Amino acid sequence: MTRLKWLIIAGTLAGFPANAGATTSPQLAEQALRLHNNERAALGLPPLVWNERLAKSAEAWAANLSHGGTLHHEHQSGQSGQGENLWMGSSGHYSVDEMINDWSAEKARFRRGRAPVIRNRDDWEAVGHYSQMVWRETRAVGCAIAHSPDWDVLVCRYDPPGNVWGQNPF
Repeated sequence: MTRLKWLIIAGTLAGFPANAGATTSPQLAEQALRLHNNERAALGLPPLVWNERLAKSAEAWAANLSHGGTLHHEHQSGQSGQGENLWMGSSGHYSVDEMINDWSAEKARFRRGRAPVIRNRDDWEAVGHYSQMVWRETRAVGCAIAHSPDWDVLVCRYDPPGNVWGQNPF
C-alpha cells in the first residue's frame, strides 16, 4: 500500500458538534505537548498546556474528516478563537511523532518576519504549521486522532490562534 499524507495550514475556525470516532488519550496529550514544547523551548518560548476543551473540539473535526477522506479546515460560521493544524495519512502507517514532526520540519523553510512573510518565498503556507506551534501568544493546545479504514487524521487546536497577519510569530 502506498503511504499518503496531507498537511493543511493553520487557521482560525468555528466550533463543531461532537462526533464519535476520534480519540484523545493521555499518551497523545503527553506526546503532543512534548513535541510542541520542544520546538518552543528551542526558541525560549513558554510551554503550552493541554486543554480538554480544545481536545474535544479537535475530536469532533478529526472524526468528520476521517469519514470524508478529505482534508480541509472547518467552515467558519463565527470566531471561536481557535487555531488549527491538520494532518492526514494512510491508516496505520504513521506515528504521532511522525505526524507532528512533519509540522516541525517546516522550520527549515521558515524565516523571521511578520506573517505572512515568514517564508523564503511567497508561499507562507509552507511554514504555517510550524509557526502555529511556536506562536508566542499561543498558550494551550488540544489534539485528537481519528482512524478510518483508509485514513488517520490528526487535528490540533490552539488558543489563542497564531498566524495573525502583521504580527511576528515570536
